[in-house]
Amino acid sequence: MAKKFDPRSVGVWFPRNVKIEYRPFTRYFKGFDQVEAVRKTFGAQTSRVLRSLKVEFFSSKWGYMGVSDEDGHLVVSAHYLRTGNPRDIYLDVVHELVHVKQFGDGRKLFPEGFEYSTAPTEIEAYRVCIAEGRRLGMTDKEVLEYLKVPWMDDKDWRRLARNIGLKVPAPKRKRR
Repeated sequence: MAKKFDPRSVGVWFPRNVKIEYRPFTRYFKGFDQVEAVRKTFGAQTSRVLRSLKVEFFSSKWGYMGVSDEDGHLVVSAHYLRTGNPRDIYLDVVHELVHVKQFGDGRKLFPEGFEYSTAPTEIEAYRVCIAEGRRLGMTDKEVLEYLKVPWMDDKDWRRLARNIGLKVPAPKRKRR
């Protein structure tokens, strides 16, 4: 059996349990309690849920936003807020709020046995935010472009699009 490592043996120390600092969602994200897609997600509890929701900002050039699978708070890249397309950020918030609801209902956000493009939680969240995108007037091309994310290859992107009911153009064939 391996000897237990003690960081102090090499002259360092670090805490094992740290307090995550959260801020109120409604302090930074205003008006989402009036968005119909959000109201449909939370129903009569919309204002209460959003007032109690916390957001944690992190500093990284990689990443966008997500929901903690430990306590259901929103995690947002400060870099993404600064540099992202405002419509995409808006739709991402709507998407992530669906995950907040799913977490609150006791659903696993990262269900085992599913890839990102086939996870029921992702399909549900994308259907809500894509419907909102359509309400805003997004074209098929814009919706499909919105769905392209760095963690999915072309095959997964096509699968996700089909899973949420979109028609995907045939892949371009390479010339020989």
